[in-house]
Amino acid sequence: RQQKKNARRKGRGDAPHNQLSRRDDEDRNRTPPSAPPLFPTMFHCFLLWSLAAGAAAALSASSPSSSSSSPSSLSSSSSSPFPKLLQPFGKPGSSDPLQRRKLVRSSGVRVYDSSGKSYIDGIASLWYCQVGYGREEIIDAVSDQLRTVAYNQFPPWGGCDVAEECASKIVELSSNPDGRAYLCTSGSEAIDTAFKIARAVGQLNGQPDRQIIVCRERGYHGVNWGGTSAQGIRSNREGWGDLLPHVAVADAEDISSAESIFAQFGDRIAAVVTEPVQAAGGVHPPPTSAYLSRLRELCTARGALLIFDEVITGFGRTGQWFASRTYGVTPDLTTFAKGATSGYQPLGGVILSRDVCDALERDPSYVFRHGHTYSGHAASCAACLANIRIMEREGLVDRANTVGERLSAGLRKLAERGDVREVRGVGALWAARLNGD
Repeated sequence: RQQKKNARRKGRGDAPHNQLSRRDDEDRNRTPPSAPPLFPTMFHCFLLWSLAAGAAAALSASSPSSSSSSPSSLSSSSSSPFPKLLQPFGKPGSSDPLQRRKLVRSSGVRVYDSSGKSYIDGIASLWYCQVGYGREEIIDAVSDQLRTVAYNQFPPWGGCDVAEECASKIVELSSNPDGRAYLCTSGSEAIDTAFKIARAVGQLNGQPDRQIIVCRERGYHGVNWGGTSAQGIRSNREGWGDLLPHVAVADAEDISSAESIFAQFGDRIAAVVTEPVQAAGGVHPPPTSAYLSRLRELCTARGALLIFDEVITGFGRTGQWFASRTYGVTPDLTTFAKGATSGYQPLGGVILSRDVCDALERDPSYVFRHGHTYSGHAASCAACLANIRIMEREGLVDRANTVGERLSAGLRKLAERGDVREVRGVGALWAARLNGD
């Protein structure tokens, strides 16, 4: 059957799925090489504050992992000493007791582990708990929604009112208030969705060769196939075999690198993707005040889309609802997740500009053949709306600047004493580069 499929592909001029087409091979040869290993001897201390928290400086000791359990049978002839839960970004074969410690309770800005120790959560769980733990308003909103319409999004139904209200509110807060929002459940899903939309726009505009995605060194764009292919962090790209073609990597700080890529591939570039502040790659704000503006100019001049990955910077982290407002640069697509619900329910998505919407809406018969099972999940949307209400009522977006000023001042004092080598950040998103090899 596979041989027949391959023969049919050959008759159409296509290559079998497990082989590179000549075009793909040429693209790989022409695409600039990826970056050298990043930070081989550098330690980073990420300080990401819950916006509702005070600025008392503390970091949780390490990421908690699944608790140990009794060895259980994996088959009739073997057993494993490891827990059944495979932890993300963990070491599956490690017996490190720190990987077995787990959190059992959280309240306000504190979390508590199984040994009874408490920690001030200085990283807002995983960069997302904007309003702190135990907010009954969000819990009640989710509970109430589950008792009415828990979930139904796909045709023939038009979704549910809470999903439409959620999308409308997110778009209102963004740099594209006349656009639309697609909802999913994570930043990784959002990034891959944005890449597909960027390519779809090229197809709809009669430019099928627009397939190249330009990313930056140090960038982090989730762990799905598209996001992994566009990783700027080498260690996250390695070990998976061949990734997607049509990806070009620009230098993280030198804008001339992006300019060179546009000069070489211009009309074949579908989009440039960047975090306004490169967070997981070390908390790096834009290298110059004009950097993001220049990316915008390059995209506009050559007809490519600009994607801002605001999964971490969105929802107040930089002192504005979105970092695009902080830096005064309007993208065509904006991905978000994390702080949208403060982690009370999983929610991510993509904000589309009016120009992108126009391309999708031009033909009434066009079907947007993309979606996830839990796209626009009602309970997640209810959590998002309650989270936004709290942030607006308590002024937490403005508070990000206040918290950041106090936090950065303390870190700079450490730098003056020689305890840390470098301090950088914006809003409530800061990092300190520690001394050491």
